[in-house]
Amino acid sequence: MHGLADRSILRSRAGVRAVLISLAVLGAAAVAQAVVFALSGSVALLADLIHNAGDALTALPVGAAFLLRSARAERWAGYAVVVAIFVSACVALFETVLRLLNPQELEHLWVLAGAGVIGYVGNEIAARVRLRAGRRLRSPALVADGHHARVDAFVSLGVVASALAVGLAVEIADPLIGLAITLVILKITWDSWRTVRQSA
Repeated sequence: MHGLADRSILRSRAGVRAVLISLAVLGAAAVAQAVVFALSGSVALLADLIHNAGDALTALPVGAAFLLRSARAERWAGYAVVVAIFVSACVALFETVLRLLNPQELEHLWVLAGAGVIGYVGNEIAARVRLRAGRRLRSPALVADGHHARVDAFVSLGVVASALAVGLAVEIADPLIGLAITLVILKITWDSWRTVRQSA
């Protein structure tokens, strides 16, 4: 019995450590992107920023579940992750529609492209940390969060594409890429919900 308790504590610590590392990485990426958004006004970057900030916050229920050392809590944390992803998609969609109705000229395009690269690197690091720990600890919530971050890494490259397109004088590309990112986020929502649901 004592051995089982020790394994449970070790699993809890490993899960919390993975969550904290990914929280720090995504939080730093979101802060950097927020600064660039203030300079550029890119709605594609805003969609990515909102989503990355939401991803960082999903670490809180997952980390709490590991602290509680409860499979049921982990499952509900997985559902909380899905809700957070969906809310971020709704906010990004709202902002994208506003930008389509009220186009704005973008500035600091090279910095904007750099913010997309920052989002890519941050999400890829978070994905590797979450997937490695999730598979080792057999945590569906952590695995779902890891797959989610990996797809988000490629979504962040949409910000780079937006900067390139606007640089070629295709201004409408920014809100259209923001819309495409939003649709990808909705697909991630569905896939994450299925992953958590199948683990129930």
